[in-house]
Amino acid sequence: MKILVSADMEGATGVTWPADVLPGTPQWERCRSMFTSDVNAAALGFFDGGADEVLVNEAHWTMRNLLLEQLDERVRMITGRHKSLSMVEGIQHGDVDAVAFVGYHTGAGAEGVLAHTYLANSITGVWLDGVRASEGLLNAHVAAEYGVPVVLVTGDDLTCEDAGLYAPDARKVAVKDHVSRYAAVCRTPARTAADIRAAAAGATSIAVRHAPVTGGPRTVELEFDAAHLAAAATVVPGVAPSGERRVAYTSGTMYEGIRTFKAVTTIVSAAVEEQYG
Repeated sequence: MKILVSADMEGATGVTWPADVLPGTPQWERCRSMFTSDVNAAALGFFDGGADEVLVNEAHWTMRNLLLEQLDERVRMITGRHKSLSMVEGIQHGDVDAVAFVGYHTGAGAEGVLAHTYLANSITGVWLDGVRASEGLLNAHVAAEYGVPVVLVTGDDLTCEDAGLYAPDARKVAVKDHVSRYAAVCRTPARTAADIRAAAAGATSIAVRHAPVTGGPRTVELEFDAAHLAAAATVVPGVAPSGERRVAYTSGTMYEGIRTFKAVTTIVSAAVEEQYG
């Protein structure tokens, strides 16, 4: 049994505001240990449940945040950027039985601690086939094309609710309760590590590959906080205006869809000016 852990940071234990997840800040240095604790707890739980292999894919910002030296020696980790499938890199090789979303968060325009979709700001909403989409929902649909179920989701309480839409059978662990976008009622690392480990151990019972989901095409629509960002996004082939500050594109598969999404967000990031966005 091989489990992939897609590890994001905004939904980690103790994280509540931008400095907690911004590489190079003192708060980021502090929160890296709590983030690593969450990921290690998930890995330990999967091993407890009988997994043979746990592969962790760093999915936050520079994708160089986890402390490798604090992970269980059986874990392997993909670290660094520029990966074919970004947040779910490693799922495409046909040997992963299940995926866990650790440290995830709600999507742009929704309530939730540090809610966003790929870009911290700029994007105010994303929809997949008309359904508001978080990173979890987008990545779950990519995983489904490879026959890989989502078996564990951790984050704030609203992230766990969101996961009910795309992974109803997955075990969910709320490491904090949403108060505002920048505040939460947090549980201690000792408590969350125990909860995540127990949930991961239980999740191995549903870590079973299924038939790949095929059923494209898929349409993704994005809304931005400024008109020039929508215009910039249309540089990507196939991306066209769909409304005020909105663009949309249609892909034959979610594999293509998520890669186009990454291209759009990269172009849009480059078009953001420091003071005016």
